[in-house]
Amino acid sequence: MLVPIKDIKIKRRVRKDLGNLDDLKDSLRLYGLMNPITLNSKYELIAGERRLQAAIAIGWTNINANIIDNLSEVEQLEMELEENNQRKEFTDQELLEGYKRLERLRNPSFFYKIFLFFKRLWEKIKEFFESRRKK
Repeated sequence: MLVPIKDIKIKRRVRKDLGNLDDLKDSLRLYGLMNPITLNSKYELIAGERRLQAAIAIGWTNINANIIDNLSEVEQLEMELEENNQRKEFTDQELLEGYKRLERLRNPSFFYKIFLFFKRLWEKIKEFFESRRKK
């Protein structure tokens, strides 16, 4: 649901330090909001303060939100904690593999040439050993 940002109320939050929002702002500009923020029926923020603050900083006036009704204060706090606690950062290896895949997709001709080179090299190695086996 698209919600006017001016209508959103931010109550007491667990997270005090939002960190640097520059990368998140760049992401919002480039890709938009991939995961809506979460509000209760009074438009009080439950989850997504970093996304909300980044949207405000880049001048958005509306933001996509999931509205959840009939939650107790305890359940709302549990959701805030859960959303921030359950995120898992990529390992260095996962991040490296992801960027390698991205580079291959962005520059397929370069990687295809490398693939062909190694394929030819492998064929030559196989030919060498097969010829030695026949002797």
